[in-house]
Amino acid sequence: MKSLSYLLIICSIFIGCDSSKTASTASSTNKSNDIRNAISESQDTVRIANDNLEYEIIIIEPGFNSWLASTARPEGYYSQQFMEARNRQYVIEWNNRVLQPHRFNPNLYEMQINYDPAVDYGYDVNYKLYNYFIYFQLTYNQKLAGYIPRI
Repeated sequence: MKSLSYLLIICSIFIGCDSSKTASTASSTNKSNDIRNAISESQDTVRIANDNLEYEIIIIEPGFNSWLASTARPEGYYSQQFMEARNRQYVIEWNNRVLQPHRFNPNLYEMQINYDPAVDYGYDVNYKLYNYFIYFQLTYNQKLAGYIPRI
């Protein structure tokens, strides 16, 4: 499958070390932490793909998957048209912030999102992208559209 530039990877990795442990204990602890991080990362990865349109979106964000399942409005709550309109606004502002790393935190806004309003991505893509933007704004205290996001 051809992966176009509809790739969104937001990843936060925190690595901690305790220098007071012995080398063997630290090695064992690091292996345990690596396993936990791999499990956590796989659980916090949301992949959305459509072979017909040849696009792929991957969202890697600690906590997003559980937030989507527990806090976000259920699928069907918002119409696709509503989410498309919001996603257009959010993507425009997101991309503006990516282009201004001196003004906005480049660790939050790492890469542009190529969201074409003329393409029908379907309900699932718009739902997950919309909810990612909501999650992002609430988690990092950001406002992408000038108003407080609603859940």
